[in-house]
Amino acid sequence: MPLIALTGGIASGKSTIARRLAEHGAVIVDADALVREVQQPGSPVLDAIAAEFGDDLLTPHGELDRRGLASRVFGDPDAVGRLNAIVHPAVRAESARRFQMAFDADPDAVVVYDVPLLLEARAADPWELIVVAHAPAALRRERLVSLRGMTPEDADARMAAQVDDARRLAIADVVIDTAGTLDQTLAQTDDLWTRLAA
Repeated sequence: MPLIALTGGIASGKSTIARRLAEHGAVIVDADALVREVQQPGSPVLDAIAAEFGDDLLTPHGELDRRGLASRVFGDPDAVGRLNAIVHPAVRAESARRFQMAFDADPDAVVVYDVPLLLEARAADPWELIVVAHAPAALRRERLVSLRGMTPEDADARMAAQVDDARRLAIADVVIDTAGTLDQTLAQTDDLWTRLAA
């Protein structure tokens, strides 16, 4: 019942790796999806965010204005810390529940936690392997601009807000180099799956 952490910087190809592992049969638990779930209208997390950062961050339908929240906290380490203190415990609890559900359903399952903020939120968990998707910063910046439509300045800011590559690579048990072709990334992922399934 291996529990694998899959992390990587923004635009590192992490989602491509997660999709390929899912095709092989891994159970993927997506941290970003869990963040959205715990922030649903009426949730304690959303109520706490509104209380901390302002009711004006709620849309007329009671949903979180994610862009508004991002603009309010981005670049302010204290605000980011306060937001993380609200969101991370709920995501941690829900992800643990999902891991247990997967192993209850199949004790031999390979469960992969797709988590961009591993170092910030879950580095101490008992992972069997930590897999890092990695591409050079210049290439990730280019992807953010050409594929996601960000300005170069926004891309730089988003990348600067994350843990630096050296710290991420220092915790890696496996590094998947995503700087090459898609086929090369998938081949490395296939090799990882062979190792996990052995």
